Amino acid sequence: MLHISDEMVNAVVTASDAQKVLHAAFLSYADGGASMQQRIRTEADGVKLSTLGAVIPDQGVAGAKIYTTIKGQFSFVILLFSAQDGRPLATFDAGALTRIRTAACTVLLAKKLARRSAKTMGLFGAGVQGTEHAVQLTREFGLEEILVCDPYAAPDTGHRLTSASGTKVRMAAADETAASADILVTASRSTTPLFSGELLRPGVFVAAIGSSLPTTRELDDVTMAKAKAIVIEWRQQSLVEAGDLILACPEAAVGEKVVELAHVLAGAHLCRQSEDDVFIYKSVGVGLEDIALAGHAYRQVANLQGLALP
Repeated sequence: MLHISDEMVNAVVTASDAQKVLHAAFLSYADGGASMQQRIRTEADGVKLSTLGAVIPDQGVAGAKIYTTIKGQFSFVILLFSAQDGRPLATFDAGALTRIRTAACTVLLAKKLARRSAKTMGLFGAGVQGTEHAVQLTREFGLEEILVCDPYAAPDTGHRLTSASGTKVRMAAADETAASADILVTASRSTTPLFSGELLRPGVFVAAIGSSLPTTRELDDVTMAKAKAIVIEWRQQSLVEAGDLILACPEAAVGEKVVELAHVLAGAHLCRQSEDDVFIYKSVGVGLEDIALAGHAYRQVANLQGLALP
């Protein structure tokens, strides 16, 4: 059984390949050929243990992701099995996989629902996830500028993000970041809304990926009410974890707007009918994403090492 480090993942997994693998996994789920295991959290004395997983026979793998959260810091591990004979294939330091798969899913949906003319990205939170979103979305849309709002950012954040994304990055206040964006990503740990939805441009695509807790939210009621549709990964998990949905006022009509990502990718009748349509993607992260991308990483590494593939 292999152990695959984050460094190995970074060497063999590209954003483009991740998007293809995840697209296929969600189509398999939409067709009933894959299943997911809902996240379970256990906590004692400030230490939280979380597990989630998936079975994806079409891709030859099954597995689980397990991680700890201590003082807001995450440590991820994945255990991958063969879906053909049940043998364990690999363990992973899953920080890199988590980073790549989260942004890749955002890009998959943005390709469907964001305006192709998008030039400006607004980013709340310039940490690991925010940086990966800046890189992958710039590559897909050819963004010309990224406005970043992060009160905890290091002094070199703008330079670091410019180098990573290859486009102009400017630090900005919350109101300007929200008001200027064609694509807006919230990757923060805020427990309350980051901006007023009144500021949003018509036609903006919003990806809220910063929290999977029912008690926290990054988007306010105005933002939720403006949405033509709210795309989530999986009803069974998202509707009990996503505070942006759970805490929204009844007038936002969240329940009437929710559609699963798999159904959008499979061709559900959801598309931009007007340049002014606002779309929201609320991600909490699901096991299907982790196990699909882990399977791809395993196949890449096993190929290099001449091992049997699942």
